[in-house]
Amino acid sequence: MRLLVTGRKGQVAQALLGLASAGLEVVALGRPVLDITDRASIDRAIAEHRPDVVVSAAAYTAVDKAESDEAAAFAANRDGAGHVAAAAAAAGLPVIHVSTDYVFSGEKPQAYLEDDATGPQGVYGRSKLAGEAAVAAANPRHAILRTAWVFGPYGNNFLKTMLRLAETRDVLKVVGDQQGTPTYAPDIAAGIVAVAERMVAGPDEAASHGVFHMVAGGETTWAGFAAEIFAHSALDGGPSALVEPITTAEYPTPARRPANSRLDTARFRRAFGHELPTWQSGVERCLAALRANAAA
Repeated sequence: MRLLVTGRKGQVAQALLGLASAGLEVVALGRPVLDITDRASIDRAIAEHRPDVVVSAAAYTAVDKAESDEAAAFAANRDGAGHVAAAAAAAGLPVIHVSTDYVFSGEKPQAYLEDDATGPQGVYGRSKLAGEAAVAAANPRHAILRTAWVFGPYGNNFLKTMLRLAETRDVLKVVGDQQGTPTYAPDIAAGIVAVAERMVAGPDEAASHGVFHMVAGGETTWAGFAAEIFAHSALDGGPSALVEPITTAEYPTPARRPANSRLDTARFRRAFGHELPTWQSGVERCLAALRANAAA
């Protein structure tokens, strides 16, 4: 099976490249070769590489910057996502699109289901929700995978930021009143592969099409996430700090974050027979990968 992945430097694209094997070819392309705002470049990439499935992973992800850069966020997250889905449809291919918990308001007390009312609180969330609609309209053979709190050994993310800050600080104040599920990028990649395999095996299987929530097992807060990171890091003599939980109000940001980002994954498990490991397992494996990279 061959996957064509939009975006090359993102955490999910890098994780997919790490899964490449004899039975799985991954072609990840970014600008200038493939620019999701340029439909012709997507068509050329599909024609050249002849994938079985197109994975729409490229996105504008600067949540706070998006508040003052709305045009760029929508150009990538709505228009670009639509271009990728349409190009895949024109080639007779399914598309897997990576979306986000930010499409919800965060006001529901329980974990969100796929059919719950959306209500994004900022530009980033609105642009991603518009992207979901564009993908669905452009290609009936779509799987939209909403994930959350992505971290991994590549790029910039919360886990790596916490380790960096702990090198110079003994105490870190971290938001403790937002709930969600940290999800390890390689586990997201494995989930995408499971979806792609099902789409290829049963191209007309309606159960593999639509919107699905795909996050790790369990839930925590940002403060709980940080504490888990430091607990595992300290075991191996790595950076560690005391975590002091604070409220969202004490840490204002340009973009509002959902207070509740928990996503119910039952539909995903039923449709694909696949379940992501716990977020704690992801933290442990990510730290091990970072240590291995540092020793290499």
